[in-house]
Amino acid sequence: MRKSTLWTIVGVVVAVIIAWVLVNVLFSLIAFAFRLVAVAVVALIVFFILRAVFARRDVD
Repeated sequence: MRKSTLWTIVGVVVAVIIAWVLVNVLFSLIAFAFRLVAVAVVALIVFFILRAVFARRDVD
């Protein structure tokens, strides 16, 4: 086995490991952003429901 072939194999293995880590970080950030948006939407819905419930009680 030539030295250049060995370095090519090492380079490919290192590239795959770096890509694996980067993809995991990217998916974690995407999942966090999705959770943040979902929490904001649910909080907005709950806010309007509570506002409507308490507004009816104030009118009576």
